[in-house]
Amino acid sequence: MITRTKIHPAWIAAIVTFFTLVATAGFRSAPSVLIIPLEDAFGWSRDQISLAISVNVLLYGLTAPFAAALMERFTVRKVVMCALITVSTGAFLTTYIHAPWQLIATWGVIVGIGTGSMALVFAATIANRWFVARRGLVIGGLTAAGAAGQLIFLPGLARLSELHGWKSIGLTIAIASILMVPLIYFFLREKPADVGVLPYGAPVDWEPPVHSGMNAGKLAIVSLKEASAHKDFWYLIGSFFVCGLSTSGLIGTHFIPAAHDHGMGQVMAAGLLALVGVFDVIGTLFSGWLTDRYDPRKLLFFYYGLRGLSLFLLPSILFSSIRPSTLVFVIFYGLDWVATVPPTVMLCRTILGPERGTIIYGWVFAAHQIGGSIAALGAAVVRVKFGDYAAAFYVSGALCLIMSYFVLQIGKGKSLASLSV
Repeated sequence: MITRTKIHPAWIAAIVTFFTLVATAGFRSAPSVLIIPLEDAFGWSRDQISLAISVNVLLYGLTAPFAAALMERFTVRKVVMCALITVSTGAFLTTYIHAPWQLIATWGVIVGIGTGSMALVFAATIANRWFVARRGLVIGGLTAAGAAGQLIFLPGLARLSELHGWKSIGLTIAIASILMVPLIYFFLREKPADVGVLPYGAPVDWEPPVHSGMNAGKLAIVSLKEASAHKDFWYLIGSFFVCGLSTSGLIGTHFIPAAHDHGMGQVMAAGLLALVGVFDVIGTLFSGWLTDRYDPRKLLFFYYGLRGLSLFLLPSILFSSIRPSTLVFVIFYGLDWVATVPPTVMLCRTILGPERGTIIYGWVFAAHQIGGSIAALGAAVVRVKFGDYAAAFYVSGALCLIMSYFVLQIGKGKSLASLSV
């Protein structure tokens, strides 16, 4: 029999997911701290190191839609626990590398697949399964976990590298990944029915979506094929491609080395990037609240437009000291960092219906990481060729401004109510 409890189990699922994503974000942020130490330790060029990060970012995204389908097929708990073990293995093996291709194999391939199997599709899966009311806010909160992880891990990892060498980063992440496995095993429940409740905010006559009986790989591919016939899907793909290019690929990977190029210490630069994470938490939570109340297309228009303007300003304020203009960028850009996620997740539910919304988001997120992968490598090539990152910042800013127009074309002619499925 369906019963209701005073503290809804949905919030427990959200809290466990939040802490898992905090840890995952810390693992994901580590490459930006490794660039300078690996240059110093091995004499590798920045584009060689960035190639491994590019592969990591790419696989992080390409794994996502299949991970979403695997979660539907084999349970969230099993997929996330296997992903954490994979990350631990890859991070540990990183401590034995002595050539760039080994960095690609360990950090690029193994850690990339492991983190991608959790990624933001984990957040979207939990939000879609456990919440009817407050879904946008929950997606915002779980997305903000990425910023929290960056805040917690980045300065510490940078300091750890200075004190004990770059290998200490791999060992720390390997241990932290394994320690997360019992948390998932003992505290994360699969779906509301497992504990005899309805999703949070669901009416008494609510019925769960009917899930496909296809295997995980086929379901992901079929969903992509069917979604490809929808113009709105391609608008979402394009917008999130630019989102990834302008965040995780460019700023997330190259902010610290760019600041280092302009005379800032690595620990201080890592602290600034972590400060971006502080304001990201605020901005993403607020974005989730707004997504529950306003047209997600208009929100995306403002997010991409403001991000583009901030990137155009960045080259003029880099970075010889912490000036007020640098802090203004950190605050402004931080508020906008992943504010795009809650409205994008909501719009993904309109393509093939809510029952496949998470898989569609997985493919849209893959485009995010393809953009991030291109920026991670491309910005390094720009730096090697021209001596600084300015051209990369300008191109990224221009693409954000262009995309702010195209997101308004999503569901053109449709009402807000028709998009809030």
